[in-house]
Amino acid sequence: MAREIRVLSATGILGSGFREETIRRAMAWKPDFIGADSGSTDPGPFYLGSGETLFSDSAYKRDLRLILLAARAAKIPAIVGSACTAGTDGQLGRLAGIARAIAREEKLSFKLATIASEQDKEYLKSRLRAGKITPLANAPGLDASVIDRSAHIVGMCGIEPYIEALANGAEVILAGRSSDTSIFAALPVMRGFDPATVWHMAKILECGAACVVLRKYPDCMFATVAQDHFVVEPPNPDYRCDPVSVASHNLYENSTPYELVEPSGVLNTLHAKYDAVSDRAVRVSGSTFSPARRYTIKLEGAELAGYQSIIVGAVRDPVILRQFDPWLGGLMSAARDRIRAVFGPEIERQCRLDVRVFGRNAAMGRLEPETGIGHEVGLLFQATAPTQELATALMKSVGHIAVHYPVPEWSGLITSIAYPYSPPEITRGPSYRFNLNHVVEPVSPLEMFRIHYENV
Repeated sequence: MAREIRVLSATGILGSGFREETIRRAMAWKPDFIGADSGSTDPGPFYLGSGETLFSDSAYKRDLRLILLAARAAKIPAIVGSACTAGTDGQLGRLAGIARAIAREEKLSFKLATIASEQDKEYLKSRLRAGKITPLANAPGLDASVIDRSAHIVGMCGIEPYIEALANGAEVILAGRSSDTSIFAALPVMRGFDPATVWHMAKILECGAACVVLRKYPDCMFATVAQDHFVVEPPNPDYRCDPVSVASHNLYENSTPYELVEPSGVLNTLHAKYDAVSDRAVRVSGSTFSPARRYTIKLEGAELAGYQSIIVGAVRDPVILRQFDPWLGGLMSAARDRIRAVFGPEIERQCRLDVRVFGRNAAMGRLEPETGIGHEVGLLFQATAPTQELATALMKSVGHIAVHYPVPEWSGLITSIAYPYSPPEITRGPSYRFNLNHVVEPVSPLEMFRIHYENV
């Protein structure tokens, strides 16, 4: 077995970019493969529910072109996971189409493997009946009707589908929804490197240059993995890592800095050591990995919540701001009264009216410790309804009530809110909500994922 394996992470998320000169410099360090994550739940449920993508095809194509050119020139694998944001079958097909177009244009040839992770609803209902689906923390309730009304459900694959594809000679692997770390852990584990070292390396590399001291823009990251440690170093000479910047990345997207749960086990970094080996590179050692007692795959699902229209406005009147809470409470009450008068009392069962106050608590809500208010606030009114037409109709009523809602100090017809747009109501389209945060226990690690091979 080789004494080390060298890993290049192209960027934190495909489509966000990286510098062309950085990947050229990184390739001179002779990586054994190039990996890139291409998805996240961070942007919310819309991309899973709708199948739309976070970035444009042009952005994906630019990044993927540079990765494929570098990988094929070096004759090393290129591995991309969580295709086009949520990893649905449609998004995976979209990325595979971009890869084929690049191959035609650049006269590249390679064996392509796609790993589909969208789940069959009948299969999931059978696992639910068998008691093999369990909720994670704060998961919504789950029954067969939730599965049926889901727009898309994906399973987050581990390293096993990647290893299967690599063992069958895949040179380029594009996967649907995937554990971020599995993209980078599969090949090193396959080659016999210590799982604890590998999984910790994969966690640090999964977001590209996010583990540098000050990341000003997305870029590449590089790791050299031995059996009992790895060294992480940015190939961009303007970036540097130190022990704090590397250790702190364990907290990113984690509820604890010490445990990372994967389908096949749990990485524990409680006793990990982070030692600077230069002014820009860090050596990491001391983690442990415990194999899972039962193999599980995380499920993510999204369903249509309704259609939305919004109105954005601003209030600067100091008299209103001095009594802002009763004024806004009265405004919302008057708006709901008008909506009931126009659309009938049953409207409250079908629709939802919300308001966010920007300038006070808009980001953190009830968790915000600062309760003061500035010289102006922004208001975002939002209606969610079964149809787009109804959502917009509700906002038309709200907009007129809001712009003239008075305070006792003012008499006659006043204008209390400034609207930056005409018309003020803005159509947002379909809105989705996550409806699955569960794990399923498959019969085998591969049964939930469909691997397709083709020569491109």
